[in-house]
Amino acid sequence: MQKHLSKLALAFGVLGVTAAMIAVAAPPPSAKKQPSFSNIGLTTGKPGGTLTLAIGSAPTTFMYYGAIDGAAQRVAQHMFNGLIESNLATGKIEPALAESWNVSSDGRVYTFKLRQGVKWHDGVEFTADDVVFTFDQIIANPEARGGDFANFSSGGVKYKFEKLGKYEVRITLPFSSGAFLVQMRTFILPKHKLLKFTVEGGGKAADINSAWGTNSDLKDIVGTGAYELQSYTPNQKVVLTKNPDFWAVDSKNNPLPYIDKLEYLVLVGPAAQEAAFKNGTLDALDISGAQFPDYKAQERAGAKWKVISQLKDAIYGSPPHLAFNFVAKDAELAKVFSDLRFRKAINSAVNRKRIIDDVYNGQAQLPGHMGVPPAGRFYADTTRYFGDFDLKAAGAALDAMGLRDTDGDGVRNIRAGKQLEFSLTYGTDSTIWVPLANIFQADFKAIGVKVNLKGVLSSTLLGTGLGSDWEAIMVALGDQPDPELRKPIWQPGGSLYYWNQATKPLAAGGPANFAKMTNWEKRLWEIFDKGTKSSNQNERLALYQEGQNILAQYMPVIMIAKPANITVVRDTLSNFVYSLGVIPGYNPVPFFYFK
Repeated sequence: MQKHLSKLALAFGVLGVTAAMIAVAAPPPSAKKQPSFSNIGLTTGKPGGTLTLAIGSAPTTFMYYGAIDGAAQRVAQHMFNGLIESNLATGKIEPALAESWNVSSDGRVYTFKLRQGVKWHDGVEFTADDVVFTFDQIIANPEARGGDFANFSSGGVKYKFEKLGKYEVRITLPFSSGAFLVQMRTFILPKHKLLKFTVEGGGKAADINSAWGTNSDLKDIVGTGAYELQSYTPNQKVVLTKNPDFWAVDSKNNPLPYIDKLEYLVLVGPAAQEAAFKNGTLDALDISGAQFPDYKAQERAGAKWKVISQLKDAIYGSPPHLAFNFVAKDAELAKVFSDLRFRKAINSAVNRKRIIDDVYNGQAQLPGHMGVPPAGRFYADTTRYFGDFDLKAAGAALDAMGLRDTDGDGVRNIRAGKQLEFSLTYGTDSTIWVPLANIFQADFKAIGVKVNLKGVLSSTLLGTGLGSDWEAIMVALGDQPDPELRKPIWQPGGSLYYWNQATKPLAAGGPANFAKMTNWEKRLWEIFDKGTKSSNQNERLALYQEGQNILAQYMPVIMIAKPANITVVRDTLSNFVYSLGVIPGYNPVPFFYFK
């Protein structure tokens, strides 16, 4: 079957808040829920079997909100649920741990009625205490490294989270927001297991980051999700087993999930993962455009797998970009990187056509800024800003900046005795990052810019960027149909706005550092602030389209390409829908089954 969605994003539709009371239909009060099977061809499955997948690095923690860790997040999606989730067929929001909700007439107060009878993996009942605790003490905790304080606070003050009854919760915002429901795609955690790691339990705010380490007693790590944590072999394997009390059922009232056990093997690099898939160990594997021809040829020759590629209709994606550190330790380099003229020159030296044709084997397209064309009305076509690949124009632009080769060694100089030279951090265990790095090194050399390649594991790229020890870096961050969901990335001062970390708050939970923002960054900050607080979708549309054009014009990062989402799937696996991996609220794996 066709895969419909892409990693690092959610299938949420655009939902607005109106001035009227809004209610969402929900199943009868019960711990069981019947999801929709329409439009995506899912069939009723049979129980049993073990699904084996790969993760590219070992998890550093099992605390979802304690670190930005892709391996930990991939495991977490199976163990935890949110109040709401995304319909696999339509992408629209549906009830999950919340059976229903309503919104006050002024659009500021959200009241959630919780599903009764849901149990944590240890048998303790899920209640409103868990919801209020999770938001107040963890998600909106400014010290939680993987939390989301910015989206659940205003002016440094957290939203108000209240328990109205055992199964009822109220969240009060200081303003009406057309994007709040899409922000509610976040996991709820057990208060009875985590209280001691929080301020409410007598600890410090930062203690949550040390909860649920990989050496913890696994019996303490419990969720409400389809699978529970069974074992962890350090640097080798994570095993999860079916939750017999999971609250969801299929369209014929059969309990979910179908598959009994999930195994995640820690396999670093594409070579190890490919070997494991081809010898039958793995049941599915995400691959790149570089790997696509080989797998497709073997499929046509009779291999027992199917290659599924989605490009033109892929609403979501993780387009790579090239970033320069505006506050690099080398102050002279930082000044060059912060100059728009330099970034425009480098943009002219990015050969996107060659990259799409040769690196991705045609399985990519021009990227957007915060979105791609299928994402709908929020998308603004900014491709005109990419221009043509033109090394001569790039060189002339650097000449105009005064960055000339003054000593005749083929490398431009920032000043006498100092070359225009920087390190480029990239993922050495990737079939994409390696050729991209080599292309950039060669093309930038042709315009007199010396690039020293600095390889790291791909899983550490974002973490490296969030630190200070880098000069240039390649990272991929996911697109979303609603730009509000990318606010931590694109709003200056946001937790993932890593290329100009001078804009970040001076203290945890404080305001962004406006004194370190350019005028265009201040406008970009304002756009996201207004977009968050507006309930008028037409106003939000205009704001975010303006924001995309600002990103395209001022190039805080240089977008490279938007790759297709490609997976190779064992032919014994049914109901396959592309897994988003690390995003809450969308998890097709409970519907997978073996023929």
